Amino acid sequence: MTKKRKTSDRMASKGHPNPVDVHVGLRIRLRRTLLGLSQGSLAEQLGLTFQQVQKYERGTNRVSSSRLFDLTRILKVPIAYFYDEMGLDVSKQSPAALAGQKPKAVDRDADPAAKRETLELVRAYYGIPDQGVRQRFTNMIRAIAGAEY
Repeated sequence: MTKKRKTSDRMASKGHPNPVDVHVGLRIRLRRTLLGLSQGSLAEQLGLTFQQVQKYERGTNRVSSSRLFDLTRILKVPIAYFYDEMGLDVSKQSPAALAGQKPKAVDRDADPAAKRETLELVRAYYGIPDQGVRQRFTNMIRAIAGAEY
């Protein structure tokens, strides 16, 4: 008789990673892009293939605690960085929090920070050496967008 393997509620169904893993992956991608690192470059520093980094960034594969530790050093961020800005809806879907429920599929496109266009804009912004110019640029963007901050 074979034992049924206990599920950790990682997947809602085939192809749907846990939202917490997706959030961590998006934070890896954000920081990597802001630092101007390619997936290949990050993979090389981690001793992995770029495909593995892609899987981490999509949340398809979970990042182990030892790998997360390596990422903090390479990306120059504290461990907490990977969990910053995690919404309550996501945090309520951790495997322990689900306890028998299935996680909802994550809409990666709903988060503007996950879009390449946003990442490239932020990286270019921080490439402007003069803080005064950066501030004027920010004010211009806000005016164009009609945003009141």
